[in-house]
Amino acid sequence: MQPYEATKTYLCPGCNRDIPPGTGHIVAVPRLAPDLRRHWHKGCWDRRATRRPR
Repeated sequence: MQPYEATKTYLCPGCNRDIPPGTGHIVAVPRLAPDLRRHWHKGCWDRRATRRPR
């Protein structure tokens, strides 16, 4: 999502921190469940496969 498109605050599931309005980020949308889309910081998305379980 481009910074100008981000008009509200989202919660990143990778770090559980806010993504403030005006911040570019990744929107992941599962094909079979589009209502489960999530907004991620780009760095969290890039490291999602190597992060430790919570």
